[in-house]
Amino acid sequence: MTGYVMFRKDRLGRRGGGVILYIKESIQAYEIKLEKEAECEEAVWCNIVTGNSTLTVGLVYRSSNISMEKNEKIDNAIKEVSKRDCIIMGDFNHGYIQWTSLQSTGREDQEFLNIVQDSFLSQHVLEAC
Repeated sequence: MTGYVMFRKDRLGRRGGGVILYIKESIQAYEIKLEKEAECEEAVWCNIVTGNSTLTVGLVYRSSNISMEKNEKIDNAIKEVSKRDCIIMGDFNHGYIQWTSLQSTGREDQEFLNIVQDSFLSQHVLEAC
């Protein structure tokens, strides 16, 4: 896309898929890598420099049939990134979380909700589109 810088992470060993993040050229941004235990297969992370501060922006796709190991890496990534100013976007496929009441019925969904709350993150999309 003209006027934007592309940051992408393609699926390895498979055709199609992955994540892609576009940031306007006029915004100073650079891709970052997380610690090994937090490096996700389908996530891309960038730092945006704004004056004297930096904002970390991440885009994550979590498959609904994800392995426990890959799920743990996403959880670790969120824990790591949430220690700084951040915006985390994506499709996490946690369909049993009730964001208005902050409750869940699934084990993985509850673990994700706990991480969000423990990291003092806010969910801005409260229902499926």
